[in-house]
Amino acid sequence: MARGFTTSLLFFLAVSIALPSFCPGCQGEGGLAWSSEPGLNSPGWTVPVAPGGPFSRIYLPQNAPIGADTGFGASRWLQMNANAWHNAAISIPEKAPAWFRDGVFWRFAEARAWPLERRHPFGTKIYGETEAGAVQTQFLGNALGVTVVGGTVYAESDDMFAYALNARTGQLIWRTSPVGNHLMGNPLVDGEIVYLAAGGVGFNFANVVAYSRKGTAVRGMDVSYNGIYALNRKTGRLLWHTGSLGEAMPTPAIHGRMLYFATGSGSVHALDKMTGRPLWTVRLGGNDNMSSPAYSHGRLYLAMASPPRLFCLDAGTGRTLWTGTIPGAANTGMGDVSPAVGDGVVVMDTVTRPKTVHGQATLEPVVRGFDAGTGRPLWTVSTGRGPKPPAFKGGVPLIHGKTVYVGSPVTGRYDALDLHTGRRLWSWHRTSSSRSAPTYDDGRLYIAGGDSLYRLDPKTGRETGHIRIGGRMGIVSPTIVGGTAYLANSYDWIVAVPLSSFGPER
Repeated sequence: MARGFTTSLLFFLAVSIALPSFCPGCQGEGGLAWSSEPGLNSPGWTVPVAPGGPFSRIYLPQNAPIGADTGFGASRWLQMNANAWHNAAISIPEKAPAWFRDGVFWRFAEARAWPLERRHPFGTKIYGETEAGAVQTQFLGNALGVTVVGGTVYAESDDMFAYALNARTGQLIWRTSPVGNHLMGNPLVDGEIVYLAAGGVGFNFANVVAYSRKGTAVRGMDVSYNGIYALNRKTGRLLWHTGSLGEAMPTPAIHGRMLYFATGSGSVHALDKMTGRPLWTVRLGGNDNMSSPAYSHGRLYLAMASPPRLFCLDAGTGRTLWTGTIPGAANTGMGDVSPAVGDGVVVMDTVTRPKTVHGQATLEPVVRGFDAGTGRPLWTVSTGRGPKPPAFKGGVPLIHGKTVYVGSPVTGRYDALDLHTGRRLWSWHRTSSSRSAPTYDDGRLYIAGGDSLYRLDPKTGRETGHIRIGGRMGIVSPTIVGGTAYLANSYDWIVAVPLSSFGPER
């Protein structure tokens, strides 16, 4: 009896020493917890999961890119869709290898892949088509698109895994699940580190009760382990973790030595990107659901819901420089949308003015341009009333040149608007709901919507071709590098398609 007790005690102590510190006592201002475990950055430190088990890290170094292939893609990826204007297109050298220019085709099934050929998402008979698609995005598939850096495709999935694939072959380099939580953003890549932000859509019962009493609640609190996870870029091994009280679903942003992220507690945090040590925290109030911060010229732009506000912060200190809103903003709309910043204008949109029409709940999406320096509203445009969407109540804008392109989550229509006046230039309508930013590349506009990738003339909105991918796209912007479009979708797949598959322009 004593011998068994001693053995059990020693095992308990060994595991306790190995575990990263998620202790409540570590929590600082805004609910941050920095994991300062002495062995965390030492060689060989690993998350203590069962070797060979379903959540064990897989590392296949033989599949990593070599030679010239390591120069394919961006050299680093510092914010959602690569930049503040949300255009996920990466140029390649003129003398690049043939596959860079010609493009490649492959499909990679992630951990909980649903067949791409299925027309209906998992759970359709229970939830209905629309609701089932939203649930599948939030719990099984990829909410956003992928990151392509140094010949490698990095992806986050709501199947709780992060992936690194060879961009040319689609072969798995590593797969890891650093925590039992959902991963909904673009992985950031800077130097030898990959950064993930973890957080889910849920409110536990205590938070629901708190909201009914006070009108505020922390999204993601006590649901799972939220915050930022830093991985070794080559192997996927966990380097450090900085936890947060609320969910951290949005994609962070990096500038200089600072990494910025926002949470479901209404807080914005700045960390040292090398160590994860907190540098500053500001409490703005409300919830940041999926509004990824955009960094531009020393400022951060992001939005919160409940109450709906757009914030401009000093990136060095977190001090609020100005705030703005969209009249009639409703539900989680503003906290869902990542603002785009370009040519001195911030573009934000949200659903507004709930109204029951013929017994159906409807909303009216509105797009507004703000002066990036002062926050002064420049123009406001309605994009048409339609049925209330089940999740993500906005469309991520893309700014290219003097034009903003934005989709509607309620009508499915994409509009091209003059960046400085809001004047509608053209509209295109092929999908029932449009949430992702298009990608502008080489004089063409690419849109991931429904189960397909579409190509448009960006000047006129004329469709010049489409490719059926299968499955369902969430808030997925195509990542275009050379001759290949890389996509992830709600069916838990990563797909590479050559742009030549479109054929000649019609």
